[in-house]
Amino acid sequence: MRIGYPCVNASLPCTSTSTFRLASYSEERLVQAVTNNLACLQRILEYNVERGLLFFRIGSGVVPFGSHPINTFPWQTHFAAGFRALGQYIQQHNMRISFHPDQFVVLNSPDAGIVERSMQELVYQGSMLDLMGLDSTAKLQIHAGGLYGDKEAALSRWIATYQRLPEAVKARLVVENDDRLYSLRDCLQLYDAVGVPVLFDNLHHECLNNSEPMALALQQAAATWHPTQDGPPMMDYSSQALGERKGKHTNSISEEQFREFLTHLHGLHPDVMLEIKDKESSALRAVAILHELGLATLPATPVIH
Repeated sequence: MRIGYPCVNASLPCTSTSTFRLASYSEERLVQAVTNNLACLQRILEYNVERGLLFFRIGSGVVPFGSHPINTFPWQTHFAAGFRALGQYIQQHNMRISFHPDQFVVLNSPDAGIVERSMQELVYQGSMLDLMGLDSTAKLQIHAGGLYGDKEAALSRWIATYQRLPEAVKARLVVENDDRLYSLRDCLQLYDAVGVPVLFDNLHHECLNNSEPMALALQQAAATWHPTQDGPPMMDYSSQALGERKGKHTNSISEEQFREFLTHLHGLHPDVMLEIKDKESSALRAVAILHELGLATLPATPVIH
Protein backbone atom coordinates (compact mmCIF):
# COMPACT_ATOMS: atom_id res chain seq x y z
CA MET A 1 0.00 0.00 0.00
CA ARG A 2 1.15 3.48 -0.86
CA ILE A 3 0.05 6.59 1.04
CA GLY A 4 -0.39 9.96 -0.61
CA TYR A 5 -1.80 13.45 -0.30
CA PRO A 6 -3.09 15.87 -2.92
CA CYS A 7 -1.40 18.68 -4.81
CA VAL A 8 0.15 20.92 -2.14
CA ASN A 9 3.10 20.35 0.16
CA ALA A 10 2.77 22.70 3.11
CA SER A 11 6.39 22.16 4.17
CA LEU A 12 7.99 23.51 1.00
CA PRO A 13 8.12 27.18 -0.03
CA CYS A 14 6.92 26.64 -3.58
CA THR A 15 3.85 25.73 -5.61
CA SER A 16 3.55 23.46 -8.63
CA THR A 17 0.47 25.32 -9.90
CA SER A 18 1.58 28.95 -10.13
CA THR A 19 -0.49 30.88 -12.65
CA PHE A 20 -1.55 34.36 -13.77
CA ARG A 21 -4.70 36.11 -14.95
CA LEU A 22 -6.11 35.22 -18.34
CA ALA A 23 -6.04 38.92 -19.26
CA SER A 24 -2.26 38.87 -18.68
CA TYR A 25 -1.61 35.84 -20.88
CA SER A 26 1.62 35.79 -22.83
CA GLU A 27 3.94 33.04 -23.97
CA GLU A 28 6.70 34.50 -21.80
CA ARG A 29 4.50 34.30 -18.70
CA LEU A 30 3.45 30.77 -19.61
CA VAL A 31 7.01 29.53 -20.04
CA GLN A 32 8.10 31.08 -16.74
CA ALA A 33 5.12 29.61 -14.85
CA VAL A 34 5.55 26.09 -16.24
CA THR A 35 9.30 26.20 -15.61
CA ASN A 36 8.67 27.11 -11.96
CA ASN A 37 5.88 24.56 -11.61
CA LEU A 38 7.95 21.65 -12.93
CA ALA A 39 10.86 22.59 -10.66
CA CYS A 40 8.59 22.70 -7.62
CA LEU A 41 6.95 19.43 -8.58
CA GLN A 42 10.38 17.79 -8.65
CA ARG A 43 11.08 19.14 -5.14
CA ILE A 44 7.77 17.77 -3.88
CA LEU A 45 8.42 14.33 -5.36
CA GLU A 46 11.90 14.23 -3.82
CA TYR A 47 10.47 15.24 -0.43
CA ASN A 48 7.89 12.48 -0.71
CA VAL A 49 10.34 9.75 -1.74
CA GLU A 50 12.68 10.60 1.14
CA ARG A 51 9.77 10.01 3.54
CA GLY A 52 8.13 7.02 1.92
CA LEU A 53 5.10 8.92 0.57
CA LEU A 54 4.77 7.16 -2.77
CA PHE A 55 1.35 8.30 -3.98
CA PHE A 56 0.82 11.87 -5.15
CA ARG A 57 -1.99 13.76 -6.86
CA ILE A 58 -0.52 16.44 -9.10
CA GLY A 59 -2.41 19.72 -9.24
CA SER A 60 -4.29 20.37 -12.46
CA GLY A 61 -2.66 23.76 -13.13
CA VAL A 62 0.90 22.72 -13.95
CA VAL A 63 0.38 24.34 -17.35
CA PRO A 64 -1.73 27.49 -16.91
CA PHE A 65 -4.72 27.50 -19.28
CA GLY A 66 -3.60 24.08 -20.46
CA SER A 67 -6.91 23.33 -22.20
CA HIS A 68 -7.97 26.91 -22.96
CA PRO A 69 -8.12 28.07 -26.60
CA ILE A 70 -5.85 31.00 -25.77
CA ASN A 71 -2.96 28.64 -25.12
CA THR A 72 -1.58 27.81 -28.55
CA PHE A 73 2.03 27.59 -27.33
CA PRO A 74 3.61 24.16 -28.13
CA TRP A 75 4.28 23.44 -24.46
CA GLN A 76 4.21 19.68 -25.04
CA THR A 77 7.38 19.86 -27.15
CA HIS A 78 8.98 22.80 -25.32
CA PHE A 79 8.78 21.02 -21.95
CA ALA A 80 9.07 17.43 -23.19
CA ALA A 81 12.43 16.87 -21.49
CA GLY A 82 11.18 18.25 -18.18
CA PHE A 83 8.12 16.04 -18.13
CA ARG A 84 10.17 13.02 -19.21
CA ALA A 85 12.64 13.58 -16.35
CA LEU A 86 9.79 13.73 -13.85
CA GLY A 87 8.37 10.50 -15.22
CA GLN A 88 11.71 8.76 -14.97
CA TYR A 89 12.05 9.82 -11.35
CA ILE A 90 8.53 8.60 -10.60
CA GLN A 91 9.19 5.22 -12.18
CA GLN A 92 12.60 4.81 -10.54
CA HIS A 93 11.07 5.23 -7.11
CA ASN A 94 7.92 3.13 -7.54
CA MET A 95 5.59 6.09 -7.15
CA ARG A 96 1.91 6.30 -8.16
CA ILE A 97 0.55 9.47 -9.73
CA SER A 98 -2.94 10.80 -10.39
CA PHE A 99 -4.82 13.93 -11.42
CA HIS A 100 -8.26 15.00 -10.19
CA PRO A 101 -9.70 17.53 -12.68
CA ASP A 102 -11.75 20.31 -11.10
CA GLN A 103 -15.50 20.30 -10.60
CA PHE A 104 -16.11 22.03 -13.93
CA VAL A 105 -15.25 18.74 -15.68
CA VAL A 106 -18.74 17.28 -16.07
CA LEU A 107 -19.23 14.58 -18.68
CA ASN A 108 -23.00 14.28 -18.20
CA SER A 109 -23.94 17.95 -18.53
CA PRO A 110 -26.84 18.66 -20.92
CA ASP A 111 -24.78 21.66 -22.09
CA ALA A 112 -22.72 20.58 -25.09
CA GLY A 113 -20.20 23.36 -24.49
CA ILE A 114 -19.49 22.19 -20.95
CA VAL A 115 -19.06 18.62 -22.18
CA GLU A 116 -16.64 19.68 -24.92
CA ARG A 117 -14.54 21.75 -22.49
CA SER A 118 -14.56 18.84 -20.04
CA MET A 119 -13.25 16.49 -22.71
CA GLN A 120 -10.49 18.94 -23.65
CA GLU A 121 -9.45 19.26 -20.01
CA LEU A 122 -9.16 15.48 -19.71
CA VAL A 123 -7.06 15.37 -22.87
CA TYR A 124 -4.78 18.10 -21.47
CA GLN A 125 -4.26 16.40 -18.11
CA GLY A 126 -3.85 12.97 -19.64
CA SER A 127 -1.26 14.36 -22.03
CA MET A 128 0.93 15.35 -19.08
CA LEU A 129 0.93 11.74 -17.89
CA ASP A 130 1.74 10.64 -21.44
CA LEU A 131 4.65 13.11 -21.60
CA MET A 132 5.97 11.65 -18.36
CA GLY A 133 5.96 8.22 -19.99
CA LEU A 134 3.69 6.80 -17.30
CA ASP A 135 1.52 3.82 -18.10
CA SER A 136 -2.24 3.47 -17.69
CA THR A 137 -1.96 2.89 -13.92
CA ALA A 138 -1.57 6.68 -13.59
CA LYS A 139 -5.17 7.86 -13.44
CA LEU A 140 -7.54 10.75 -14.13
CA GLN A 141 -10.16 10.85 -11.36
CA ILE A 142 -13.57 12.45 -11.87
CA HIS A 143 -17.08 12.35 -10.43
CA ALA A 144 -20.19 11.21 -12.26
CA GLY A 145 -21.53 14.80 -12.39
CA GLY A 146 -24.97 16.31 -11.85
CA LEU A 147 -28.44 14.81 -11.67
CA TYR A 148 -30.32 17.37 -13.79
CA GLY A 149 -33.64 16.01 -12.55
CA ASP A 150 -33.20 12.52 -14.02
CA LYS A 151 -30.40 10.29 -12.75
CA GLU A 152 -30.82 7.54 -15.34
CA ALA A 153 -30.75 10.03 -18.20
CA ALA A 154 -27.70 11.69 -16.65
CA LEU A 155 -25.92 8.34 -16.38
CA SER A 156 -26.79 7.59 -20.00
CA ARG A 157 -25.25 10.92 -21.07
CA TRP A 158 -22.10 10.11 -19.08
CA ILE A 159 -21.80 6.80 -20.91
CA ALA A 160 -22.37 8.44 -24.30
CA THR A 161 -19.69 11.06 -23.60
CA TYR A 162 -17.27 8.41 -22.35
CA GLN A 163 -17.60 6.61 -25.66
CA ARG A 164 -16.42 9.78 -27.46
CA LEU A 165 -13.25 10.16 -25.41
CA PRO A 166 -9.86 9.37 -26.97
CA GLU A 167 -8.62 5.88 -26.10
CA ALA A 168 -5.65 7.38 -24.24
CA VAL A 169 -8.08 9.15 -21.88
CA LYS A 170 -10.37 6.14 -21.49
CA ALA A 171 -7.38 4.05 -20.39
CA ARG A 172 -6.73 6.46 -17.51
CA LEU A 173 -10.22 7.50 -16.44
CA VAL A 174 -11.71 6.42 -13.10
CA VAL A 175 -14.98 7.52 -11.49
CA GLU A 176 -15.38 8.34 -7.79
CA ASN A 177 -18.50 7.91 -5.66
CA ASP A 178 -19.59 11.21 -4.12
CA ASP A 179 -21.30 12.26 -0.92
CA ARG A 180 -24.58 13.69 -2.29
CA LEU A 181 -25.59 12.43 -5.74
CA TYR A 182 -23.88 9.30 -7.03
CA SER A 183 -23.30 6.39 -4.69
CA LEU A 184 -20.99 3.43 -5.11
CA ARG A 185 -23.90 1.51 -6.64
CA ASP A 186 -24.40 4.24 -9.26
CA CYS A 187 -20.70 4.20 -10.14
CA LEU A 188 -20.79 0.42 -10.44
CA GLN A 189 -23.55 0.92 -13.01
CA LEU A 190 -21.07 2.95 -15.07
CA TYR A 191 -18.48 0.20 -14.67
CA ASP A 192 -20.96 -2.39 -15.88
CA ALA A 193 -21.72 -0.24 -18.93
CA VAL A 194 -18.23 0.77 -20.07
CA GLY A 195 -15.66 -0.83 -17.75
CA VAL A 196 -14.53 2.39 -16.02
CA PRO A 197 -12.87 1.55 -12.67
CA VAL A 198 -14.48 2.90 -9.50
CA LEU A 199 -12.27 4.91 -7.16
CA PHE A 200 -13.76 4.42 -3.71
CA ASP A 201 -14.07 7.27 -1.20
CA ASN A 202 -14.79 5.99 2.30
CA LEU A 203 -16.17 9.26 3.71
CA HIS A 204 -18.45 9.75 0.71
CA HIS A 205 -19.69 6.20 1.18
CA GLU A 206 -20.48 6.92 4.81
CA CYS A 207 -22.53 9.92 3.64
CA LEU A 208 -24.30 8.23 0.70
CA ASN A 209 -24.72 4.49 0.38
CA ASN A 210 -27.14 1.63 -0.16
CA SER A 211 -26.44 -0.03 3.19
CA GLU A 212 -23.29 -1.80 1.97
CA PRO A 213 -20.91 -2.49 4.87
CA MET A 214 -17.53 -0.82 4.44
CA ALA A 215 -15.69 -4.10 3.84
CA LEU A 216 -18.14 -5.14 1.10
CA ALA A 217 -18.02 -1.71 -0.52
CA LEU A 218 -14.23 -1.85 -0.66
CA GLN A 219 -14.32 -5.28 -2.28
CA GLN A 220 -16.92 -4.19 -4.85
CA ALA A 221 -14.91 -1.14 -5.87
CA ALA A 222 -11.60 -3.04 -5.96
CA ALA A 223 -13.11 -5.66 -8.28
CA THR A 224 -13.48 -3.01 -11.00
CA TRP A 225 -9.69 -2.50 -11.30
CA HIS A 226 -7.75 -4.64 -13.77
CA PRO A 227 -4.56 -5.78 -12.01
CA THR A 228 -2.18 -4.85 -14.84
CA GLN A 229 -4.01 -2.24 -16.94
CA ASP A 230 -5.21 -0.26 -13.91
CA GLY A 231 -2.83 -1.39 -11.17
CA PRO A 232 -3.76 -1.65 -7.50
CA PRO A 233 -7.03 0.11 -6.66
CA MET A 234 -6.76 3.76 -5.72
CA MET A 235 -9.01 5.19 -3.04
CA ASP A 236 -9.59 8.42 -1.15
CA TYR A 237 -9.57 8.34 2.63
CA SER A 238 -10.79 10.87 5.17
CA SER A 239 -12.99 11.08 8.23
CA GLN A 240 -15.79 13.39 9.25
CA ALA A 241 -14.82 16.72 10.83
CA LEU A 242 -16.59 16.88 14.17
CA GLY A 243 -19.31 19.50 14.43
CA GLU A 244 -19.10 20.38 10.72
CA ARG A 245 -21.45 19.76 7.82
CA LYS A 246 -21.83 16.17 6.71
CA GLY A 247 -18.96 15.16 4.44
CA LYS A 248 -16.48 17.84 5.54
CA HIS A 249 -12.97 16.45 5.81
CA THR A 250 -11.15 16.47 9.11
CA ASN A 251 -8.16 18.76 9.63
CA SER A 252 -5.84 16.01 10.81
CA ILE A 253 -5.87 12.24 10.71
CA SER A 254 -7.38 10.29 13.59
CA GLU A 255 -4.93 7.42 14.00
CA GLU A 256 -7.56 5.39 15.83
CA GLN A 257 -10.09 5.79 13.02
CA PHE A 258 -7.46 5.03 10.36
CA ARG A 259 -6.45 1.85 12.15
CA GLU A 260 -10.10 0.85 12.39
CA PHE A 261 -10.56 1.50 8.67
CA LEU A 262 -7.64 -0.79 7.83
CA THR A 263 -9.46 -3.70 9.49
CA HIS A 264 -12.03 -3.57 6.66
CA LEU A 265 -9.50 -4.24 3.89
CA HIS A 266 -9.42 -8.03 4.32
CA GLY A 267 -6.44 -8.64 2.06
CA LEU A 268 -6.88 -5.63 -0.24
CA HIS A 269 -3.85 -3.40 -0.78
CA PRO A 270 -5.15 -0.14 -2.26
CA ASP A 271 -3.08 2.99 -2.75
CA VAL A 272 -4.62 5.49 -0.35
CA MET A 273 -4.93 9.21 -0.99
CA LEU A 274 -5.52 11.11 2.25
CA GLU A 275 -7.94 13.97 1.67
CA ILE A 276 -7.05 15.59 4.97
CA LYS A 277 -6.30 19.27 5.38
CA ASP A 278 -2.83 19.08 6.90
CA LYS A 279 -1.56 17.18 3.86
CA GLU A 280 1.86 15.57 4.29
CA SER A 281 1.71 15.83 8.08
CA SER A 282 -1.14 13.32 8.31
CA ALA A 283 0.29 11.29 5.43
CA LEU A 284 3.52 10.76 7.38
CA ARG A 285 1.56 9.50 10.38
CA ALA A 286 -0.44 7.16 8.16
CA VAL A 287 2.63 5.68 6.48
CA ALA A 288 4.18 5.09 9.92
CA ILE A 289 1.11 3.04 10.84
CA LEU A 290 1.44 1.00 7.63
CA HIS A 291 5.11 0.32 8.40
CA GLU A 292 4.16 -0.77 11.90
CA LEU A 293 1.61 -3.19 10.45
CA GLY A 294 3.85 -4.40 7.62
CA LEU A 295 1.55 -2.96 4.94
CA ALA A 296 3.68 -0.20 3.44
CA THR A 297 5.07 -0.27 -0.09
CA LEU A 298 8.76 0.56 -0.06
CA PRO A 299 10.48 2.95 -2.48
CA ALA A 300 12.31 1.24 -5.32
CA THR A 301 16.09 1.31 -5.16
CA PRO A 302 17.34 3.09 -8.29
CA VAL A 303 19.79 1.13 -10.40
CA ILE A 304 23.16 2.90 -10.46
CA HIS A 305 25.12 2.35 -13.68
